[in-house]
Amino acid sequence: MTINHSAPDLRLHPPRSPRVSLGGYVHLPRLIDKARAHLAGTGGDYHYDCPLDARFFGFTGIKPEAFLEAVRTADSDSAVLAWVRAHAPKDSAAIDLWSAALSRRGPSDAEMHAWFAERLQALAPQRDDISTFFDLLDLDDHASFGGRG
Repeated sequence: MTINHSAPDLRLHPPRSPRVSLGGYVHLPRLIDKARAHLAGTGGDYHYDCPLDARFFGFTGIKPEAFLEAVRTADSDSAVLAWVRAHAPKDSAAIDLWSAALSRRGPSDAEMHAWFAERLQALAPQRDDISTFFDLLDLDDHASFGGRG
């Protein structure tokens, strides 16, 4: 299946992995996919402005509604990145640190550990290599579209 990232249908395939980066920002391509699908009404089970998306918005200071409008009017990922850079001027070192921290982030309290363990049990109880939210998202995306955990 060929995936059209300019008009993703997340009912048919997952958004890009949160590990994929654009302009140094991990998760940004996934966020763009989710925003495009949200605008088109093809988001399926994926939610725009979820807690992971909120981490991007918190770091950049960009409002979710403003980002949606930027995605609506942009003709490419590069145009979205240019808009992000114009509205959230961050130096590359800060972006790299934020991206590295987000990539390594896992559950940090008892409630989140319990939720994480429950999701992992449902997806792939035999897996002992899933420790970050990115790991879990990639596994969930894979399993949700017919892959085996």
